[in-house]
Amino acid sequence: MSISPKDVMNLRNRTGLPMMACKKALTEAGGDVDAAEELLRKQLKGKMDKRVDRAAGEGRIAISVNEASGSAAIIELRAETDFTAKNEKFVDVAQKLADAAVNASGAGDVTIEGDAVALVEDIRISTGENISVARAHKLIGETGTTAYGQYVHHDGKTGVMIQAEGSINDETLRQICMHVTAAIPRPLAITDDQVPADVVEKERKFRIEQAVESGKPQEIAEKMVEGGMRKFFGEVALMQQPFVMDPNKTIGDIVGSDATITAFVRWEVGE
Repeated sequence: MSISPKDVMNLRNRTGLPMMACKKALTEAGGDVDAAEELLRKQLKGKMDKRVDRAAGEGRIAISVNEASGSAAIIELRAETDFTAKNEKFVDVAQKLADAAVNASGAGDVTIEGDAVALVEDIRISTGENISVARAHKLIGETGTTAYGQYVHHDGKTGVMIQAEGSINDETLRQICMHVTAAIPRPLAITDDQVPADVVEKERKFRIEQAVESGKPQEIAEKMVEGGMRKFFGEVALMQQPFVMDPNKTIGDIVGSDATITAFVRWEVGE
């Protein structure tokens, strides 16, 4: 049967065991993650329990850009302690995993395989901690025309990568990445029409209830709702947000008319 990479990663994060061992257990368990975990526990006679029960709540975000292939990747590597997450070897492994992810085939969620798995196993052994790749994601654009911005905060716990097309310089992209890192509210989409429909519906329902409770006439209540929604989109749509470094300009102003942001990813450790 076909075992999905997502299920393999899920079992790996739950057990801290190698990818191939998790995949084999899932195959034997017919794809049932819970049954596969129980199978591994029985095979190892409980030896992994102490390691699994420790939460991996610290870690680091790493980003890699491959201009030659027009792609970029972001990964989250988890550890148990902040001490390990700041360790030079841990930081180096995180970057190597991002480099491996950017060279993986296809776009979207990436499963760390091959030599990259050995890197995680080595640092798990050397630190004695439950080290795991929580997630990895890859963007692919057009070679030669796609540009990428990247920024990892100084503590390594927040990272942003942005994909763009057109004429835009590296420093501008980096500044926009820094904006996405710091912006409150956090941007949910590039433009207002890309904000998830369920989020829009929830916000609209909330504002309708507020308008009704205010006792305003129907016509005024409707205007209140529409005005409130415009404000909402201005807060959560990236292109409409005031630029944190110059609130008199929006991100759309910073990007300009010669470029377009096509994707962005913002990750925090443990979210």
